[in-house]
Amino acid sequence: MIETWVPLLGGLILLVAGGELLVRGAVQAAERIGISPLVIGLTLVGFGTSMPELVTSVQAGLNGSPGIAYGNIVGSNIANILLIAGVSALICPIVVARSALRRDAIVMLAVAAGFAVLAWVVPMGRMAGAGLVVMLIGYIWFVIHQERGAADGGALHDKSLALAGADPGLAPPHAVKRLAVPILIALAGLILVVAGGSFLVSGAVALARGFGVSETVIGLTIVAVGTSMPELVTSVIAALKRHGDVAFGNVVGSNIYNILGIGGTTALIAPSQVPSEIAGFDAPVMVAVSLLLVLFAATGLRIGRREGAILVAGYVAYLWMLWP
Repeated sequence: MIETWVPLLGGLILLVAGGELLVRGAVQAAERIGISPLVIGLTLVGFGTSMPELVTSVQAGLNGSPGIAYGNIVGSNIANILLIAGVSALICPIVVARSALRRDAIVMLAVAAGFAVLAWVVPMGRMAGAGLVVMLIGYIWFVIHQERGAADGGALHDKSLALAGADPGLAPPHAVKRLAVPILIALAGLILVVAGGSFLVSGAVALARGFGVSETVIGLTIVAVGTSMPELVTSVIAALKRHGDVAFGNVVGSNIYNILGIGGTTALIAPSQVPSEIAGFDAPVMVAVSLLLVLFAATGLRIGRREGAILVAGYVAYLWMLWP
């Protein structure tokens, strides 16, 4: 079992550490070039906590393990809502900005439903992947143009705020004298992320074989929760700082990135069929819990501790249903 757990845990550590270095270097380089903080937050920092999911899903797809690739995406979204939003609400009731509910949460629900339909109807080929990526680019463009000069940044901006709150070194406002240093930091982070994703996928496959369970179950649970650790940490820190609105935006923004960005990129690089068990059960569960989060947020524009307890209990029930 050492040959299984060492690559698995080592891969997770490399993914988290590499993702932080990659974002830190990219943010500093972008600031040095003169890119606006809003664009940096919505793109580079926004993708930061999603890098573990991206690299893991792409490498799993290339290795011929679509259960891990798409189980990671769907499982991460389910964990983001039930586990991360639930734990955050238990720590501090989440106050939901009206704009985040009207625009971003509805978009999250719409893309979840769209992915569920795609997974059931057609293979996740390059055409579908390109469509998802184009929708993400269009959504980010729309948000940037809508949020310039606005007091309320929305979910994608909250995602970047949550990451910066967890690690102030990732915040854009500090000066960088030389461009070479942040580029080297970003490259080092990229190398660690790629290595970590490779170790994590190989460890997950070995774990599935050792326990006699499907790769899909491992992807939906252990891999999904492991790659969602940055979201968990950043949302919990935001909740501890009584920034519940930022915690909500972090979850919603991450889910949008996961489906459009990671799902689209995975389909572009490694086209495959979404496993029937994910298309038939887990993708509809993702849509259902997304709707539940929207309903909780719409009632009084807050998610209280009682709702948080329901979400966490729902995740425990989901895990119980998955594991044989």
